[in-house]
Amino acid sequence: MSTTLKTPSGNGRAPDKPGSEKGAANPAAANAAAASFASLTAKLDYLPAPDLELVRMAYRFADQAHLGQIRNSGEPYITHPIAVATQCAEWKLDAQALMAALLHDAMEDCGVTKIELTERFGSPVAELVDGLTKLDRLHFNSREENQAESFRKMLLAMARDIRVILIKLADRAHNMRTLSDVPREKWARIASETLDVYAPIAHRLGLNQIYRELQNLAFGHLRPWRFAVLSKAVAKARSRRRDLIQKVQKEVESAFTESGMKVRISGREKTLYSIYKKMDEKHLSFAEVTDIYGFRVLVPTVIDCYTALGTLHQLYKPVPGRFKDHIAIGKVNGYQSLHTTLVGPSSITVEFQVRTESMNIVAESGVAAHWLYKVGNQSEAGLGDPLGSKWIQSLLDIQDETRDAAEFWDHVKVDLFPDAVYVFTPRSQIMALPRGATVVDFAYSIHSNIGDQTQSAKINGEPTPLRTELKNGDVIEIVTAADATPNPNWLSFVRTARARSKIRQHLKTLALADSQGLGEKMLTQALRAEGIDKTLEETAKNKQIWEKLLRFSGNKSRSELLTDIGMGKRIASIVAKRLRALLTDSGEKPDAILLTRERFAMRQSGSQGGVVLDGSENASVSYARCCRPVPGDKIVGYLGRGEGLIVHADGCAVAKKLKNKDSERFIEVDWSDEPVRAFETEVLVSVTNGKGVLARVAAALAAAEADITHVDMRNEAGHEATDLRFLIAVHDRNQLDTALRNLRKTLSVLKAERGSHSS
Repeated sequence: MSTTLKTPSGNGRAPDKPGSEKGAANPAAANAAAASFASLTAKLDYLPAPDLELVRMAYRFADQAHLGQIRNSGEPYITHPIAVATQCAEWKLDAQALMAALLHDAMEDCGVTKIELTERFGSPVAELVDGLTKLDRLHFNSREENQAESFRKMLLAMARDIRVILIKLADRAHNMRTLSDVPREKWARIASETLDVYAPIAHRLGLNQIYRELQNLAFGHLRPWRFAVLSKAVAKARSRRRDLIQKVQKEVESAFTESGMKVRISGREKTLYSIYKKMDEKHLSFAEVTDIYGFRVLVPTVIDCYTALGTLHQLYKPVPGRFKDHIAIGKVNGYQSLHTTLVGPSSITVEFQVRTESMNIVAESGVAAHWLYKVGNQSEAGLGDPLGSKWIQSLLDIQDETRDAAEFWDHVKVDLFPDAVYVFTPRSQIMALPRGATVVDFAYSIHSNIGDQTQSAKINGEPTPLRTELKNGDVIEIVTAADATPNPNWLSFVRTARARSKIRQHLKTLALADSQGLGEKMLTQALRAEGIDKTLEETAKNKQIWEKLLRFSGNKSRSELLTDIGMGKRIASIVAKRLRALLTDSGEKPDAILLTRERFAMRQSGSQGGVVLDGSENASVSYARCCRPVPGDKIVGYLGRGEGLIVHADGCAVAKKLKNKDSERFIEVDWSDEPVRAFETEVLVSVTNGKGVLARVAAALAAAEADITHVDMRNEAGHEATDLRFLIAVHDRNQLDTALRNLRKTLSVLKAERGSHSS
């Protein structure tokens, strides 16, 4: 099937990639591009001939699409897709991924459509390219929103197909390698984005080689002066310690030769960015960073790892507390290795990493090891699924619970750093969680229902608060209760994206259910004022009336309409009037006696219908902090737009202002005869300074059985008197009055009165 290409000059958009611009192609540039593709094909010997031909077709298509575009370096633009594909070939990705790598900018920069790519190269390749394409055709309120939406799309595409992020990381790596050709004013933004987003994703997926390179390149462009200073310092230290490092290597090689063990030893050096970060976080000088150099020891089998460790510990003394076994307990991104730090000649400390060849491939290539093993020996690694699949699947779970791009991105950022603690269930199942994770994070990592119903917990057999941070080796037991629900305060301390999104989802569901119940109460009361005894049920008989009412209100369903009334988005009296009119049109007349009685009551109260409150209303009803009403106070209800019902004391100054401006949003509310909980209110106490005053005031409140929930004390040292501000929980006005009388009788109390109340 033939496809007509849109030329780059006709799409009306400048290329969005860093370092790209349009310009005329020339024969020398074309030759350079061809030579570059020849270097790519040299790396594709692992592909069968038909797949190689498909890659060649994708190259021709991309070359034609990018014709006339050059990068800031002066090279033809096609050299960029070729470089991206070359990195993908290093990971031994399949033909579809290599085709997508060559075509990854065709949609964004050349106006090629997804349909064209699908017709020419098939749906899988088109989906990969689409996952990599920014959302330029959509309009957003801000750059941040655009960026968040772009990342959301990329990460969800990655969750469906991990090859998307591998191509994206290869793309970012080449852009960073050529960032010096881009105008300097763009360096900070691109380098910061790389450090904040792409390097952590590479680390999370175990792509150590790309992770290290992205960090160093970003650091060099973000902090050029610091990068240059550290480069010189490392070069000096390297030359100064060259003899010592060579001596260590010879002694280690001799020790393994004597033991008869076949090993491969290579040197490794800490990246400049990791040195800088360590110096910055721990306030160290360069001379105090001791683990700049190290060695990697590769052995044939897992047993050999531990044998090699014994050989090293016999040769040099280990530093206490610096041994880590990441083989028995692998990292969450699939990394496995033994780490030990030894004291070598002249008291220099040297880190050794001991691992097998297969572990080394995973350590360097992470999730890309899946394809490396397909080409090599997959059975050795047991990599049936790509590494990091649990984290990738969790992206889809989070997306199901939040459609807001910025919120989704906030969730994902939490999980990008793989530093973990390893804890156990009571049945000795090991679980990895981010450092700083709490008991609640652990509960949600087991199952969302366990998290939702968490009541208490034990760590190592001892009762512990739910906000407790977990430590390596902890055994956690979660105690659940069928009637337990997530607490909004949990959001202030949970660490994992899964826990945060599940808690928010549950609270939203709970708030909607509460609002629907409140809305039904309010509509019932408003209907009574129109002479209708009860809310019209959604039966077959009343189907047409409800359809007309929903068209009037703009809601999709009866439950949505009731929820909107409960949240203050719809006025109950207006909906009731419309419903009465619809019923009248259908031949059903209002009850005249009920109509007269209710309207008389409404004229007396000046409101649109009443609701009885007992404190069990949860998120649908809130009690205003400006006046903090308690049972026994006269109260009014204000329907805030989208905020549900807000209850004010009748004399509250804020309520009076709202009533003058928005009187139709006020409804009649009253206290139940038997409230089910205590309510917070404010008490102001003036006291003379002296020993034991605070204790006496607290005792007076306790004598009235009032609970102190918060106390605020002004810093007035040296003054004769000071003011104390208490938040106390009481069941009604009588209990509050008792507390105030007790306070006024207390020694050292000059004055005691209720605060934040205008009645």
